[in-house]
Amino acid sequence: MLTPEILAGPLLSLLLGYVLGSIPFGVLLTRMAGAGDLRKVGSGNIGATNVLRTGRKGLAALTLILDGLKGTAAVLIVSATSPGHEPLAAAGAIFGHLYPVWLRFHGGKGVATLFGVMAALHWPSSLIYAAVWIGTLLFSRFSSVAGIAAALSAPVAAALLVRFDLVLLYLGFGLLIAWKHRGNIERLIAGTEPKLGRSKDA
Repeated sequence: MLTPEILAGPLLSLLLGYVLGSIPFGVLLTRMAGAGDLRKVGSGNIGATNVLRTGRKGLAALTLILDGLKGTAAVLIVSATSPGHEPLAAAGAIFGHLYPVWLRFHGGKGVATLFGVMAALHWPSSLIYAAVWIGTLLFSRFSSVAGIAAALSAPVAAALLVRFDLVLLYLGFGLLIAWKHRGNIERLIAGTEPKLGRSKDA
């Protein structure tokens, strides 16, 4: 029988992950730096790539780092306080970033946050993820292509490293992130997707 005591750990882990994941660092940092509302710049996305379109490379780098760290923090805090519920914290962090209640559920694409949760859940697989992300970005110069490729590589990385317990979790995350990039995919097909470092209008 499911009792409130049994449900408390999983629910609190999921909620903690969601709250941390939903912190919109890109929006907060650009606003504090006087760069305006990030949601009205470029693609309107709240992630590091769009922060870069404001011309603030330092802010973009900081956004990337913090978006990753919030995922890592969610998993590590739950690992210390409610062991066994780390996947729920990871799921909460991803959903929080993708669909933050504070921004009417219009969040980011989740690429950095996924790296953060992977680094905490199983850091070797996160290295493969990072290699695919960076390698694809350098080759294609499309942030969206790199993000999709990295996200879809996550379950493959887990399988290659014999962490089959993480394969379905990572596959779910990867498909969610690919879905969030559906607008980018349409622009890639149309040939209108901007490469990294170029504005959306370029």
